[in-house]
Amino acid sequence: MEAVCEKVFLEYARKSSPPPFLLKTYMLVEDPATDDVISWNSEGTAFVVWQPAEFARDLLPTLFKHSNFSSFVRQLNTYGFRKVATNRWEFCNEMFRKGEKELLCDIRRRKAWSNKQPPVAPNQSAVPQEFDEDQRSSSTSSSSGQYGTLVDENKRLKKKNLDLNSELASMKRKCKELLDLVAKYASSEKEGGDERPKLFGVRLEVPGEREMKRKRAEISESASILLSQSCK
Repeated sequence: MEAVCEKVFLEYARKSSPPPFLLKTYMLVEDPATDDVISWNSEGTAFVVWQPAEFARDLLPTLFKHSNFSSFVRQLNTYGFRKVATNRWEFCNEMFRKGEKELLCDIRRRKAWSNKQPPVAPNQSAVPQEFDEDQRSSSTSSSSGQYGTLVDENKRLKKKNLDLNSELASMKRKCKELLDLVAKYASSEKEGGDERPKLFGVRLEVPGEREMKRKRAEISESASILLSQSCK
């Protein structure tokens, strides 16, 4: 008799205490501080994960010790939740409603799938088609985010390339101005003519003047070469 009473009591306790997964999920949906990430729908008959990436990164680890959104969706499915919208992550269960926490005790975990399921290869995990679709949707969302990041990076590199081209054009313009200045100086030196004094019609040699002219010509030529090379 005592054994029967103990069994009845344990069964009652089990039925009066909802599964931890449902309690934790209910807490997240009820918390007004997380409404921008997860909340009830307008009727309070289902809940919506508005931002799956933030939900997986910031909220799941606090209660479920993991950050896998697909695993969370699979767990919902085992408790009979259905995805009821195509354009957002909205999940519904008749016993999961706003303000009726006591109904959680009536939600039961589904039993193992029947033997009618098609055979699964040894290296494959038995995942329902609905879960595969959730995972594909999650992967598509992740790929879209990566594509957006690549587009932004491409725009940034294009802008940087334009800035570098503009800077290069400015440097070339300055080099050309210097080349023109050196050429003008060299031309004025040639046009100056020979201003040495004459004696009886013969130019007098000024000490050191020929060497000075030769050095000026060499300096002018070297400067022209260096400037020409730096402007290429």
